Formats: sequence, structure tokens, C-alpha cells
Amino acid sequence: MAAASAVVAAALAPSAAAADDPANQPPFGGEQVPPLVERGGDSPPPGFELGASEAQGIASETAEVRDLYEADGEPDSDFQRLGLTVATRGDETWEVRVRRSGEREVRAIVVVDDATGQVVDVFTGSAIETKLARGYEGAVGGKASSWWIWLPLCALFIAPFFDPRRPLRLLHLDLLALLGLSVSLFFFDRGEIEWSVLWVYPVLAYVFVRMLVVGFHGVFGRAAAGAGARRAEFLVPVARRSWLVGAVIGLACFHVGYQSLEGKVIDVGVASAIGADRLTSGEDVYGEDFGEELPERGDVRGDVYGPVNYLAYSPFELALPWEDEWDDVPAAQAAAVAFTLLTALALFALGQRLRNGEEGGTLGVALAFAWLAYPFTLYTAASSFNDSLVALLVACSLLAVASPPARGALAALAGLTKFGPLALAPLLAAGTGDRRPRTLVLFAAAFAVTAAIVTFPAIPDGGLREIYDRSLGYQASRGSPFSIWGQAPALEPLQTASKVFAVGLAVLVFFVPRRRTLPQLAALAAAVLVAVQLTSSHWLYPYAVWFLPLVLAAVFAAYRPTRSLDTDTDQP
Repeated sequence: MAAASAVVAAALAPSAAAADDPANQPPFGGEQVPPLVERGGDSPPPGFELGASEAQGIASETAEVRDLYEADGEPDSDFQRLGLTVATRGDETWEVRVRRSGEREVRAIVVVDDATGQVVDVFTGSAIETKLARGYEGAVGGKASSWWIWLPLCALFIAPFFDPRRPLRLLHLDLLALLGLSVSLFFFDRGEIEWSVLWVYPVLAYVFVRMLVVGFHGVFGRAAAGAGARRAEFLVPVARRSWLVGAVIGLACFHVGYQSLEGKVIDVGVASAIGADRLTSGEDVYGEDFGEELPERGDVRGDVYGPVNYLAYSPFELALPWEDEWDDVPAAQAAAVAFTLLTALALFALGQRLRNGEEGGTLGVALAFAWLAYPFTLYTAASSFNDSLVALLVACSLLAVASPPARGALAALAGLTKFGPLALAPLLAAGTGDRRPRTLVLFAAAFAVTAAIVTFPAIPDGGLREIYDRSLGYQASRGSPFSIWGQAPALEPLQTASKVFAVGLAVLVFFVPRRRTLPQLAALAAAVLVAVQLTSSHWLYPYAVWFLPLVLAAVFAAYRPTRSLDTDTDQP
């Protein structure tokens, strides 16, 4: 247990759940962002209508800039103390950075359209340094977050499981809660980061409490047995299994088609592909020179992921080699779709582990359908995030519950992908309650051997210490506006307390419940992952897919997944 506790503690280092940072990268995925070119004087540069002094004057008259200086007691008409850096971005836009004279801190950025002389954007606060906080709709997820895609997916996610005769049943609330992150995303796309952050935590809190209740009370274990199952409500009250099978096939084709036509690759996918390229070429993945291949974009910092991430991307990189172009990374797109579809297959197999016979097949189809219909699944793949790889490995760890060595190997693989899932190691070590020394030794040995095998090819000259410094160590020094901790630094003591709680929970579930069913195990795993994410200084929507398969398995297992629509004789 000492080793397991150490693993959990490492997993819960600051920002461990946030193994990537698209926030401080160009927000337009594969589109080239023109560099800033500082300008001065009254004469317009070649190809421009405005001069630098005109752009400065326009920026100085904005209400936001005036408010900044009035708040400091500056006279409304005194702009002598303004420190303005005037630059062009491309051939259409001026960007004026506002400081107080003698200060380096940028207080506002004013974007002026050259052709019209109109102010098109004013950025203050976290939007200055963090481009994703500026409300570029579709910067992450592309068109997947458009209402005409998003709302139909939300309806599809709920429709097969909605029972109009029981509108208040708990399953409806569970599904609506998972969709509740859509409210946060709405504000995120509008650049209202304070509201977007605020709406994340009610959803995470609901999922956390719900999964704790399921995991510790074991109600689902009773519902899945004998007479209890016959009294359970139906999971699929309106949809035939054949309809769900057709819908799963249709959704799988939709995911592939969307990625082919509209998929984009932001820095997460680029970094994963570059890391795989370096790994397969025998170069160091973890090293100071990681970003030199794309100097015009700065350091991609892809080496904050675990080595399993790069190993998983290697087959795709070998089949679809990266050609040194940011906006052409087919390996990242193919990997994102593959991980999504493989997770659906894993959930189908998991359904058959949760139930026997025909009911298991139907439950598996329902789980696969819900995974593919959940809008944040598409959102994650649409920008080629690597988070579906975590979902896949976590789902597979439940499939391997009967084998301690397999559980140990999968726990290592999941944890060494994006580090946060290392917190599941104690829970998976105990499995459904077998804590015999021989079982724990087999688990620990498989974990250690697997971790060594996947880490060895990526060890740089600086050894394991350099891997830590470039990954978890880097996370510890990072800030982000996409969490309550980033929005309110004064809450740091509370954040520390939440980390201690998460570590304690991860260790506690090794011991209790003494015996647990597979649905309980899924629920406890989801609770641990949410607890880890609640401590994170950086939280983004793709992290929801980490716990989604676990929540679906835990919730759906409580319901009877088979119903005849031709007769009412089997109604409860």
C-alpha cells in the first residue's frame, strides 16, 4: 500500500489532471496566426489605411481603457501616462497593448480593424494572456459546438432512455446532469470565463456525489440480481435494440465523416503526433528542444504527457507520417477517431460483463450508443484531443477486473497516459474485493513491469528526473483561468485541502467497501477521477470523457436493458 499511496500522491501533483494547455497556444487550430509587427509614426504602413498614431488614438478612446485609468485616479483627459504598444497582425488588423507608463504588465488589448477604423475586440483580465478566454467560438471543437450539431446530439443522448410515464426517475436527472456542461460551454464560447468556470462545478459535484452513493451503498449490485432485476425500471423504454444498433452504426459513421470533413488539430494533437514521430525516430521526447521543429509557433510543449500517449500514437504516425505542417496532421485525427470507436467497442463488451445473455448485449449497445451520442465525445475528437485514449484504457481496466495482472498493466497504461488516472491504482489493486497478498503482488508486479516497459524507450539523458520536470513538474508551475483556483488564487488553502481529500479517497477505496460489484467499482473509479479533476488548476471539457464510460456503466447497470414493445406483459 505504501507504493500505491506514493503513486496516488504523484498523480495529484498540482494540475495533474491537466496534462495539456491549449489555452496559451494559437486558438485557431491549424490556421496560421499572423505574427505581431510593431509600428510607429503617423504614416500608414504599405497596404494599410491607418497609421500607428491613429490606431493608438482609437484605442485610447475606448470605454475599457478609460475605465482602467479612471480607476487609478487618472484624469479622464490625461493619457500622457498611457504606455501603448502599437502593432499590426497580418494585413487587416491593428493590435494596441495598453500599459501604464513604466510598467510591463499589459492591462488591455484593443483590436482595431484597419479598413473601417472600428474597434472589433477589447480584451482585459485573463483574456490578455490566455487566447482561449477570448471567446473564439469553435476555437476548440470546431463546428461540433454549433447549435445545429450540439442540440440534436443532446436530444439523441437522452431520447432512447426517456420514459414519459416516469418523467421524474433518477436516470433522467443523471443524463441531464452530464449534459449540464453544455451551459458552461455556452459561456466559454462567448468568452465569459467566470461564468463558464462557475457552471463546471455543479456538474462535477453532482457526478461525484452520485457516484459515491452508488459505490458505497451498492444499490446497483442488488438491482442487478435475481428478483431485484425483474423489479427494476427499464433502461430503454421506447427503443428497440435493433434501432439502437442502427443508431450506433450511424453515429460511428458520423464521427468518421465529421473528422474527415471538419476535423481540426490543435496543439494537443500536434504535440502527440510530434512526440510519436520523435519516439519512432529514436529521438528524445522529453527535452528542452522539443518545440524547435515549429519555431514560428513557439514551444509546443507536448512533453507534458505520459509516455503511453506517444506509444499509442506511434502506429498512426508510422502509417500517416507528420510532414512538419501544423495544419496537416492526419495521424492525430485518425488516432482521435480510433480511440473514440475503440471505446465504444470496449463499452459494448463491458455491457456483456455487467449482464448475462441477451440483456448483456442490449446493455452493451446502450452504453456504446450513449458514448457516441454524448456531445462532448464528438467535441473531444473534433479537435483531435487525446483524452479518449484515457477513456479507452479506463474502460478496458473494468473489462480486465477478473485478472489482477491485467488490471495492473491497464492501471499503468491509463496512468502513464495523462497521469491523473494513476489515482485509480489502489482501487484497481483491490478490484472487486480480493486483497490477498498473492493478488496484490501480481497486480503490483504487472503495474511495475508495464510502467518500466512503456517508460524505458522515452527516458532522456536526464533520466526519470527530467521526465518528471518536463511533465508533472511543469504542471506544478502553471496557472490557468479555467478553474475556480485560477479565478480566485486566495482559495489556495482550499485547493490544498481538496488534494488531501482526493488522496485520502483514492486510498480509502482500496479498503472499502470490502466487497464491491463491477458497477460499484465503476462508480468508485468515476468518483476518484472527478475528485482528482476538482483539484486541478486547469480544467477543460475533454476531461469529461475520462469519467463518462464509468458513469454510464454504473448508472445503466441499475436498469433492466430488455423490453418487448409488442406486449405489456413484462411491465414492472
